[in-house]
Amino acid sequence: METVYQVMEALLPFDWMEFDYMKNALLAVLLITPLFGLVGTMVVNNRLSFFSDALGHSALTGIAIGVLLGIDNYLASMLGFALLFALGISMVLDSGASSADTVIGVFSSTGLALGVVLLSASGGFAKYSAYLVGDILTVQPEEILLLFLVLLAVLAVWVLLFNQLLLVSVNADLAASKGVRVKLLEKLFVVIVAVIVTISIKWVGVLIINSLLVLPAAAARNVARSMRGYHGISVLISMLSGVAGLILSYYLGTATGGTIVLLSAAAFFATFALSKLRAR
Repeated sequence: METVYQVMEALLPFDWMEFDYMKNALLAVLLITPLFGLVGTMVVNNRLSFFSDALGHSALTGIAIGVLLGIDNYLASMLGFALLFALGISMVLDSGASSADTVIGVFSSTGLALGVVLLSASGGFAKYSAYLVGDILTVQPEEILLLFLVLLAVLAVWVLLFNQLLLVSVNADLAASKGVRVKLLEKLFVVIVAVIVTISIKWVGVLIINSLLVLPAAAARNVARSMRGYHGISVLISMLSGVAGLILSYYLGTATGGTIVLLSAAAFFATFALSKLRAR
């Protein structure tokens, strides 16, 4: 990492680059935000905004299970529970017993409440309440490597399966008629969302993780005129909001995640206004 740090200091001769935690945070932002921008487009297309929010709420239960089982690596317990949680939601949705918003709402509230109860019963809720808001300044080099590997994996999935994922999001019946394994792709996508939410939750926070997935894609959708433009603009807005939010939070002394969300929200309202002007 020392070589990477030296390159960053040479390219970015700013006072905030003197600190290793800011270098780590910048690297994490440059890896996390493309994931949010890319996957967020499909989250918006599939109307799964509340699904990613529910996964964020399940993080507390994952931590609690890790505490009860004596697992020191909370990422492992969170990821394990998030995958079961995501697949559970998907299975109930497939049954058609209730509407999607009802099912997701039930799972979301249950996951959050269970996590709060389990952690408070063990007397450790205050210790883990930091996960509610997150802190990207605590990211470590080995976690940056994990983010890099996840980004490569998601890019590979997008290159290989994007057309099928898009067709499923537009018309699942049409996709099935063309031989696309709809259920398998749907399960794969919810697993991808679960992984991204889980590995990011420590630095982004339970309360705002969903905003970072939805806002850049929603902003891009306001102005994009093609699917390629939609993805490109979403990733661009996500990355610009992430980097600018990190730097602003350093100088303003504000929470990084919240600052990034506000910039993403500003981008949404700006693109919304631009789309209305175009329509006139």
